[in-house]
Amino acid sequence: MGFPEPTPERLNAESDIIIGVIDSGIWPESPSFNDDGLSPVPKKWKGGCDGEKNFTCNKKIIGARGYSGSARDIGGHGTHTASTAAGRKVEGASFYGIANGTARGGVPSARIAVYRVCGPGGCQGHDVLAAFDDSIADGVDLITISLGGPTPGFSEDSIAIGAFHAMAKGVLTVHSAGNNGDEKSTIESLAPWLFSVAASTTDRRIITNVTLGNGKTFTGNSVNAFELKEDKYPLLYGKGVTSECDEVDAKSCLENCLDKRLVKGKILVCDDNTAFAAVLRAGALGSLSVTRFDNVSFIFPLPAATLNVSDFKALESYLNSTKSPEGNILKSETINDTYAPFVAKFSSRGPNSIASDILKPDISAPGVDILAAYSPEASVSDTEEDKRSVKYSVMSGTSMACPHVAGAAAYVKSVHPDWSPAAIKSALMTTATPMSPSKNPEAEFAYGSGHLNPVKATNPGIVYDATVKDYIAFLCKLGYEPTEIGLITGNKSISCPEEIGPSPKDVNYPSMAALVDADKPFNLKFSRTVTNVGNSSSTYKAKVISGSNIQVGVKPDTLSFKSLKESKSFDIVVTGKGIPSSSLATASLIWSDGIHTVRSPIVVYTL
Repeated sequence: MGFPEPTPERLNAESDIIIGVIDSGIWPESPSFNDDGLSPVPKKWKGGCDGEKNFTCNKKIIGARGYSGSARDIGGHGTHTASTAAGRKVEGASFYGIANGTARGGVPSARIAVYRVCGPGGCQGHDVLAAFDDSIADGVDLITISLGGPTPGFSEDSIAIGAFHAMAKGVLTVHSAGNNGDEKSTIESLAPWLFSVAASTTDRRIITNVTLGNGKTFTGNSVNAFELKEDKYPLLYGKGVTSECDEVDAKSCLENCLDKRLVKGKILVCDDNTAFAAVLRAGALGSLSVTRFDNVSFIFPLPAATLNVSDFKALESYLNSTKSPEGNILKSETINDTYAPFVAKFSSRGPNSIASDILKPDISAPGVDILAAYSPEASVSDTEEDKRSVKYSVMSGTSMACPHVAGAAAYVKSVHPDWSPAAIKSALMTTATPMSPSKNPEAEFAYGSGHLNPVKATNPGIVYDATVKDYIAFLCKLGYEPTEIGLITGNKSISCPEEIGPSPKDVNYPSMAALVDADKPFNLKFSRTVTNVGNSSSTYKAKVISGSNIQVGVKPDTLSFKSLKESKSFDIVVTGKGIPSSSLATASLIWSDGIHTVRSPIVVYTL
């Protein structure tokens, strides 16, 4: 991310920032939450510590609330996200020696306030709304929430509603995009006042080598801390694991198919990559399976690895070519992945299913193989039989990417405490590092503005700001009735003008998107306003990078500022002869004064 270690900490400013974590609670005794050397709790803090029995706050975790019992985290998720956003520096953190190093959050000196809304029974919408209300009243500066679900509409979405209330009080909400895979319109974070985060890889990849009796080695995916004693073990596949099931069920390693007498001490090969718990219960030694989520490593309750489709087919060929197939699963190791970053296959994609002219996700950040603090009461593999207890664990998901952006947003907020949520969001989006379309199917619908770059975001030059009034106008243009807008905003006296005016795409957003009819010429205009936050006297000139199927003009193409906080407006005119169905045309608008580079993606697409 271009966030080097050591990064000079702005201790006084950073320690005044309070991050609200709405999640599954926290494990307060984790070394990542020690308060050594921290100054007293900021005077602006109005909340309390209501974590219930045996839960103690300190100068790091300054507040806690549990909406269905204790604020203590027994699942691990909330501890992981909180420490990623703002954990202290902890040397020698690892998962049984894997991914060893110094763990630190984005803002190690910032404070954490915890709101536990999720438990074994899931996350309740009324608890989420209560957590937003409480965190705003308590005095948090921004909120990170790595939760989600289907979004039928903004007026029925507790996260969108809570985040609107937060935005109205000057609090930015950073939200995970969702883990619904690489199909179109799977993203769950859709409102323009949410900061929606996709998950990308890092250059540290965790791999597990799998060796076969014929001397071949495959690079598998898992976080495998188990070390097997022998060089080779028998491999079983299909009918070899059962005395009564058919071939299809046997190959899937269904629980009622695994004959304990046949599988004991063997490594099972399974078509189903969710069968690991069943394999463990049957007494097998380990498991190999196929996955379409390449480059993502999960923790399993026994020696295991997943192989990509082509390697799994090669494994099948080996199994069919010998009477006594053998293999081994080695302990995981880390390697340097020069192909990174690219968006993980599990990360949800756009386009936006509610507001087609708002590009989502907004940004991409590390969310694959992330080592962070964990609850020692939680199973590391979500398997009841896995009794391992750790202080640090490896997780993957947009849940892990979200707090990276929250930490970066807190870092920007510590430098610019008076900036609005939209300004902070704009700074992070317009300074993001461009990503490769060739590495990412659906391109901007996978990563938005690009990959997070926290350092550049502190000095963006100009920002696209927006207010409550702008978002209400957006909802009116989107066709929401005043009563529905009242449910979102909490203001029941809102009315939409009879003449609605331009389309929702004219909300002052740092990216531009529009849905058009397939194979028909288009002529679009986006209106935007930027505010000078760089040098008091500066002149920005527009540059456009576009493909042959889209033409972009900017009027005016030069913006001259004479003072800070001065604003200038411009129009972007986008034309083209037509785009085939289910495709997109893209361009980039770059404003530069010779010092700052302010980039916005432009996406025109068809369904």
